[in-house]
Amino acid sequence: MFRSWRQRARRWPVVALVTLACLAPAACSPDEPDVEKALQLTDVVTGWFDAGIVEGQNKLVPTITFRAKNGAPARIAYVSFNTVFRVINDPEELGAVLLKGIGGDGLAPGASTEAYVARSNLGYTSPAPRMDMLQHSQFKDAQVEVFAKHRSRGWVKLGEYKVQRQLLTR
Repeated sequence: MFRSWRQRARRWPVVALVTLACLAPAACSPDEPDVEKALQLTDVVTGWFDAGIVEGQNKLVPTITFRAKNGAPARIAYVSFNTVFRVINDPEELGAVLLKGIGGDGLAPGASTEAYVARSNLGYTSPAPRMDMLQHSQFKDAQVEVFAKHRSRGWVKLGEYKVQRQLLTR
């Protein structure tokens, strides 16, 4: 019996390696679409959301609304989105928002998601009226980058958009 246990123990790494080799292709199946090529952002709207009054001043925060359309011939599932807001020509973030994205049921080929909305917590405050804030000479434009992460793969950039100087109320 002792000898049988040793023989099984020596075979265990080989069995584990063979099992992993069989499972690896399933995890990286060619049937799974490449999220960077499969998803297109549609119905993109950017602007400055009226975040109300904060400490007696009007607050505007950059916002993006978008849908994702599956342009691949296969269903795509388990996708997260990350939006990163920055003042144009400034490396510092003006905020980032992580969105749950597409769940386990997946998104069928040709189908689009519901609209996703991402708003930064950071923005501009002023006692001036909101529309005047957008026209002020010291107002700096912002941009937003949208990234996607499919399953355990790394983040890929889907798009970059200038935040339009328009007031959004919802």
